[in-house]
Amino acid sequence: MLQWYAAHAIMYVKFKDNNQNKYPIMENVVLISAESDDEALEKAEKRAKEDEGDSLNSFTYEGRSATWVYAGLRKLITCVFPEERPDNGTELTYSEMEVTDKESFEKYVNGEVVTMVYYDA
Repeated sequence: MLQWYAAHAIMYVKFKDNNQNKYPIMENVVLISAESDDEALEKAEKRAKEDEGDSLNSFTYEGRSATWVYAGLRKLITCVFPEERPDNGTELTYSEMEVTDKESFEKYVNGEVVTMVYYDA
């Protein structure tokens, strides 16, 4: 039976000057349809690797020549109602986290930077 998954692929910026003094990271969530978890993992990895590269040697990060590298899949979530095609209102993925106080909570809700504990499913 065809199921739907949200695959969380981790990409990072690799600097071409070999001075990797930090690791800029992006988590891309892609929608995958597959008959099994194993097939979904395979499809998700293939899809994520398509995002690797340096845009024909034009990609820079903070003025430094760089490339995007696929690091791995962080998690693969079966969508709610996996037997149905995702539609308006379908929960695709979720994250659980915790902050220490209301001020941090409000900052997070407003898109500001906060320190938090991130619980991975």
